[in-house]
Amino acid sequence: MGSILASSMPTMNLVVADHTERFDRYLHDIWPDCSRAKIARWISDGVVTVNGEVRKASFPIKVGMEIAWDELPDREPHNLTPSDIPIPIIFEDASFMVVNKPRGMATHPAPGLKEATLVNALLGRQESRLSTGSAEFRPGIVHRLDKETTGLLMVAKSDTAHEALAKQIEEKSALRRYLGICQGSLPEPRLRIEAPIARDVHDRRKMAVHPKGKPAVTHILRLRHDSTSSLFAAQLETGRTHQIRVHLQAAGYPIIGDASYARGDWAKGPMQLHAAMLSVNHPETGERLTFHADPPEDFQHWTRAELDALINWDLA
Repeated sequence: MGSILASSMPTMNLVVADHTERFDRYLHDIWPDCSRAKIARWISDGVVTVNGEVRKASFPIKVGMEIAWDELPDREPHNLTPSDIPIPIIFEDASFMVVNKPRGMATHPAPGLKEATLVNALLGRQESRLSTGSAEFRPGIVHRLDKETTGLLMVAKSDTAHEALAKQIEEKSALRRYLGICQGSLPEPRLRIEAPIARDVHDRRKMAVHPKGKPAVTHILRLRHDSTSSLFAAQLETGRTHQIRVHLQAAGYPIIGDASYARGDWAKGPMQLHAAMLSVNHPETGERLTFHADPPEDFQHWTRAELDALINWDLA
């Protein structure tokens, strides 16, 4: 087994792999007294990375790959207590629902997260059953929005619906569009940002453009701009963590109010990013359904005409 080395970052531990093995099994070689369940949770939470990237438990480790982690947490159980928190419901039937997630609410529980999440609010709705989700602490959650991002999010009410909706995201047939305001004047009416994204090696809470990251493509439509800021629409072709935020920051146009990726006064105030449009095929009938949601009251300087331009945007 590879030896543990000190990296250039404080508190970071590093193992350089010296044999091939599944990721989870390699970690069990490193920590033989640790339960496989705990190792699996560390992997799914991104606590341990491979070459700076979060990987699945089945990922094949090869000689020379770097396995890194900060201090390993003593995990607290995820909080799945139902909460009586009203959530705006845009659509609901027996298969799935579309909700309008408010600002400041995490999508699902995480270790150390004390406040109620969207999952807790959904569990508090006695009339709603939820799919088993992609993990035990994410019932119903097909995709996620960042805590400070507002807007439309799908929730599956059966495992069949969950599988069908997740497949649409994977196959890129689900359409997700965002309204945002960024620092600076976007140089072109239309932009296509293609840059791989990986976990930031300096701060694992953040993401960064990195040549060894996962492929990521974001389409940008400039709706209005002046010398200091731009109102834009964004459409995801892939769905990486923090994708729009990271791509625009890397291009030199961080989103206003983004405390993680903007700087100075531009990082202050509510983050100006809203999931305004969602279009999917119904998981049972196949009917194409399209949903819209206005941004919250703290979203700056948008007009109905500009939101209509986002809705009617033709990428062709």
